[in-house]
Amino acid sequence: MSGFDDAGIFYSDSFGGEQPVGEDGQAKKSQLKKRFKEFLRQYRYGTDRTGFTYKYRDELKRHYNLGEFWIEVEMEDLASFDEDLADYLYKQPTEHLQLLEEAAQEVADEVTRPRPAGEEAVQDIQVMLRSDANPANIRSLKSEQMSHLVKIPGIIIAATAVRAKATKISIQCRSCRNTISNIPVRPGLEGYAMPRKCNTEQAGRPKCPLDPYFIIPDKCKCVDFQTLKLQESPDAVPHGELPRHMQLYCDRYLCDKVVPGNRVTIMGIYSIRKSGKTSTKGRDRVGVGIRSSYIRVVGIQVDTEGTGRSGVGAVTPQEEEEFRRLASRPDIYETIAKSIAPSIYGSSDIKKAIACLLFGGSRKRLPDGLTRRGDINLLMLGDPGTAKSQLLKFVERCSPIGVYTSGKGSSAAGLTASVMRDPVSRNFIMEGGAMVLADGGVVCIDEFDKMREDDRVAIHEAMEQQTISIAKAGITTTLNSRCSVLAAANSVYGRWDDTKGEENIDFMPTILSRFDMIFIVKDEHNEQRDMTLAKHVMNVHLSARTQTQAVDGEVDLNTLKKYIAYCRTKCGPRMSVEAADKLKNRYVLMRSGAREHERERARRDPASLLLSDNWKPLSGFQKHSVR
Repeated sequence: MSGFDDAGIFYSDSFGGEQPVGEDGQAKKSQLKKRFKEFLRQYRYGTDRTGFTYKYRDELKRHYNLGEFWIEVEMEDLASFDEDLADYLYKQPTEHLQLLEEAAQEVADEVTRPRPAGEEAVQDIQVMLRSDANPANIRSLKSEQMSHLVKIPGIIIAATAVRAKATKISIQCRSCRNTISNIPVRPGLEGYAMPRKCNTEQAGRPKCPLDPYFIIPDKCKCVDFQTLKLQESPDAVPHGELPRHMQLYCDRYLCDKVVPGNRVTIMGIYSIRKSGKTSTKGRDRVGVGIRSSYIRVVGIQVDTEGTGRSGVGAVTPQEEEEFRRLASRPDIYETIAKSIAPSIYGSSDIKKAIACLLFGGSRKRLPDGLTRRGDINLLMLGDPGTAKSQLLKFVERCSPIGVYTSGKGSSAAGLTASVMRDPVSRNFIMEGGAMVLADGGVVCIDEFDKMREDDRVAIHEAMEQQTISIAKAGITTTLNSRCSVLAAANSVYGRWDDTKGEENIDFMPTILSRFDMIFIVKDEHNEQRDMTLAKHVMNVHLSARTQTQAVDGEVDLNTLKKYIAYCRTKCGPRMSVEAADKLKNRYVLMRSGAREHERERARRDPASLLLSDNWKPLSGFQKHSVR
């Protein structure tokens, strides 16, 4: 209950006009509540043949009997019933949402009778709102939207523990023991300004001193509340700017619905609160008129599957027909491979592998409860100047959810998750890192060999199990990181040295075994190839082709991005029998080559037998790497 004893001015987050007072205002409130009750009672869908279904009346009864005292109302349903009611709720949600909750409580009282003995008083009902309208952006929230209903997408990056917030309090005077009960406290991040003086007049007693009141905790009525931190989606952040954040306030049944890393769409009331403490001594009132904004959440939609639909709009029927026509082409694999970084010459095998990585596989859940990841991890290892970083930057742009990071500037906490102390409540909170924010997409890690060994070890679990487990500062939890990893690294000697063999690779087998494909990228000195490459580079510099134009046989970037998002959402690829047999044979061949390599090595150096078990996978990759 921090803030209840704060001696400050009284403030409100309701700017939707003056509160109705007097008989006319009370009559208007009663009329609006009556219309809300009619909506909850009478709204129905269906036809005469199938019979009508009373949507919200049945939902209220079902939820109430299950002990869940909440209901979700769609704004489109309310608008189709009465446009004025929906308009009131959009423009003045603070007062009208309370009327809707009172109406829902009275309707629940009607539909749940008779109740068991001992449950005569009906419980309060929480109304959650949902809308199919297009969401706005955090950057577009201005003072004009204050106290209006807004819809904002983003990523939850921090969540506090659930605490108690008083809705009605009772205070008592220390001197004369006068008690004032059931004082309402406005919802949201607001406190209550305690009276400075006691107005009780008693004959023969001195006046009560200043600030005599204190709160009686046992007579307060409280609800659960939780504060979250919402960050705008990475694809919505302009280049060169930091992502913006917004504080969220959730109460009652909206608590503990999301964890850090969830991509969500928030329906809430854009509100304000005091921005820090102001001094009451002297005339220091600099911060009186300044308020910081937050959103009081009234509805949460969670993207639980991590399907990678962020940054990609809805697919129209014309686009869907175009995608189906594109998928039916016999040369679709080569077409998509050509469309990946078309300005980079060659590297066709790597581009085909990146195409597989972007579309991904199918996540499989086995009967015993274990899961098998469907995302593909890829490592490009080799010489500098072979366009590895350019491929990574292109993948970040064409992936529906893409996060780019450099190995030298990334720590273990920045890649996975960090636990930090909240500056306001002084409690520990958790913030998700790059692999949590890229849930459902691709993480591109450049300069992978420049990372510290401790930081590389931190992503072992995220790459194979696709989860991040945290046990720090009393916080024990698991976050989802269902993403592919595309990494680029240089060899130990800068350039690949064929005479050194496996000494070019400075990675432990534990990290190498988590990459499904490893490409050794060599800058070979070939006069004919160098001539062709130089001619291609010159043509790129001399041509007047813009970024939006595509060459014949290629798919432009926006279409490719939408096509990838559509396929990740709708398709579940399965491996054919022929492909399984080929993979099985290549695996056996690779292992036999590794065994022959070990026997030859042991014949030359018997002491190497001590390391043979550790280096079997590495030897196989080194001998049968794809160029």
